[in-house]
Order: sequence, then C-alpha cells, then structure tokens
Amino acid sequence: MERRTFLTTALVGTAALALGVNLYAPEHIKVNKALDSEHRLLFSVLLPVFLDDALPEVEKLRIAAQNRTLDAITQTISLLPADGQAELEQLLDMLENRLGLLVLTGSMTPLMMRNPDQLIAMLEYWRNSFLDMMVTAYQGLRELVLASYYSCPEHWNRLNYAKPTFLEV
Repeated sequence: MERRTFLTTALVGTAALALGVNLYAPEHIKVNKALDSEHRLLFSVLLPVFLDDALPEVEKLRIAAQNRTLDAITQTISLLPADGQAELEQLLDMLENRLGLLVLTGSMTPLMMRNPDQLIAMLEYWRNSFLDMMVTAYQGLRELVLASYYSCPEHWNRLNYAKPTFLEV
C-alpha cells in the first residue's frame, strides 16, 4: 500500500467516524436536549470559569448565585436582536455537538467532561486566536455571562457599588 493511499484512507475513515458519532444520538440524549433548550447545562459548566473569583466561597450561596445567573442569562438572550440570538444559538449548538466541538476546540470531548484548566486553556486559545470568529465567540460568551451575573443587584456588593438613591422619593 502506498503512503498516499494509506493517508487518504485514514483521513476518510476518521471523517466518517466523526460524522457517525455526530449523527448518532441515543434516545436519552435527545430527551435531555429537549429539556435543556436554554443551554443551562452548558452555561453551568462555563460559569465557574468566567466567574472564578466573583462567585461566593460558600457552596450554598455559590449554587444560588449560579442559578440566579443562569436565569439572568435566559433573560439576557431574550433581549438580544434576532440576528444575535441566531448566532448565539448556533455557537451553543456547536458547543453541545461533538463535531462542532471538534471544529471549535480540536477535541470531541464534551465540555461537561473537561476540567476547569482545560476549559480555561480552550477559552484563552479563543481569546488570542488569529481567527476573528473565535475571538468573537469568546467575547460574546464572556460578555453574556458577566452582564448576566452583574445584572443581579445582589452581586453588586462585590463591586462596592450601591444603587443610586437620589431618584428615590
């Protein structure tokens, strides 16, 4: 067998395998995706990475802050223009899809199975990427998470910010 034939066969086989894994979805995964239409699971993995020092140290308060932020993310997405919502939905679908992960991150390992250091490395790669698409994806996710977190008045204390009182009668 020639080297060129071997490499072509290996490339085609890998592509076919990746496509097959992408198209195959067991029933329990399809049901879970229907229940997670707002991508809460994906954001729950990304929140600790983006909000590393901003989240409270106490576990119960940390979980409450994460849940409140996930609700705020849903509200923030609903306020985006239709084009922005469509782009964000496309990015989130790619991050939840193995073939999309392969294209965006170079690995088919789901984000939920990665440790925080791997997620930080992935996001730093996006942040410093030479591709504008990757930089835009990073900035969009970061701005969405941070804006949603700090849109909640209970998180303003960590910024030493107090709501203006001159408008109150």
